[in-house]
Amino acid sequence: MKASLDTDVIIHFYRANLQNILLNFFDDGVFIYEQIRNIELANHAADLLNIIDADIHAGRIELYTNDKLKEEAVFKIFQENVHENRLLYGAGDLGEVYAISLAQTIGTYSLVTDDTKQGGPYMSLLQFEDDIMPFNFADVLILRYLFGKANEFETVQDFNQINSASNLNWSFRSQVAKFIRRFWSAPYRNEDKKWIEKQIDKHKIKIKPKLTSLSKLI
Repeated sequence: MKASLDTDVIIHFYRANLQNILLNFFDDGVFIYEQIRNIELANHAADLLNIIDADIHAGRIELYTNDKLKEEAVFKIFQENVHENRLLYGAGDLGEVYAISLAQTIGTYSLVTDDTKQGGPYMSLLQFEDDIMPFNFADVLILRYLFGKANEFETVQDFNQINSASNLNWSFRSQVAKFIRRFWSAPYRNEDKKWIEKQIDKHKIKIKPKLTSLSKLI
């Protein structure tokens, strides 16, 4: 899997010193647009820039600049995507606009964002017939657990660590319930249900026992 990253989710994982979860989970690569690095992160997480830059220089995060987009002959497509997405989202969602537009332009299947407000990119993408799959940090932790990359104890601990480090005040029980609704009980899109069924088959997941074990800890 590969993903385009939004500002907030980068901050949340890095502030908790759990960025390896994010970078390792998307083993086909993670990507950010230069404006997210140079403006959004510089304004909202200056204390984390050295660590983030080290991962960029090490190739763990691929930074997409305008020059790189031009080299790949997709800069005009990116500009068109930015224009269209700016019509959909408010001025305060510029980081999300860049992240979505980059995902659409370079064919990245996943967008990782913790902006889950009603009308924001995460919720809107769930209601669009779009190829982009949005995930928040809790989704990543739940999927990592279901795929057998962490046990239930580590999953709850990591959720609490991110939640506390960024003062999010999220409820893990609520996030798990939303995850179940999205992929099984009341999906917004049929694509999501088909996607999780493929993952269950691929990773040979016994879904009910796994979710039961997790639920007992939250």
